[in-house]
Amino acid sequence: MTSSPAMNLCLFDLDHTLLPLDSDHEFGEFLIRQGLADAEDYRRRNDGFYQQYREGTLVLDDYIAFSTSVWRQMDELAQQALQQSFMEQVILPAIQPQAVELVERHRAEGDLIAIVTATNEFVTRPIADAFNVDELIAVRLVRDAGGRVTGQIDGVPSFRDGKITRVEQWLADQGRHLGQFERVSFYSDSPNDLPLLERATDPVATNPSTELEAVAQARGWRILRLFA
Repeated sequence: MTSSPAMNLCLFDLDHTLLPLDSDHEFGEFLIRQGLADAEDYRRRNDGFYQQYREGTLVLDDYIAFSTSVWRQMDELAQQALQQSFMEQVILPAIQPQAVELVERHRAEGDLIAIVTATNEFVTRPIADAFNVDELIAVRLVRDAGGRVTGQIDGVPSFRDGKITRVEQWLADQGRHLGQFERVSFYSDSPNDLPLLERATDPVATNPSTELEAVAQARGWRILRLFA
């Protein structure tokens, strides 16, 4: 039986949108502090990939191979402990009440809600749980026959135009499509998300980069400064 569509759809980017930080980059810094990655070489490469993301030149396959390299050979219990420590030390202290309130306001309005992020599922699933958001559209990771992450991307990555593809796939699995919703809100800080922002009926430049703010002003989009 096909579910009836919600009246409105609300999509959130994660890093620098609901969070005042980049969880992917911060996870790299966390690995260094844990003594699991070389401070000089790993930080140089981590910072380099982050700069490429900001400039819109990032090759995501290369970054995923790099960013999963430290932890993917750990056993499952060690990986879970790493996730928990990262949440406790970095993410939970960074979650601000106004971000939680924004999500909860859309939930109270009966919106169908999802987080749509270019950060991988290993880093972001616990973060989505902290926001009480079940639907997470993140970069999926290939696992081998033994269940270990290989460092490759599974399917279409939720990055740039891929965010549209993944959202449409998610909705199609429920017998829905973007055109069914009276309002489609998408909150994002990044020009990397312009493809999905342009598909939203309610695009919201949230804590926007200088480039995205200029686009939002030119197009009359809402601008939300969620963090001081």
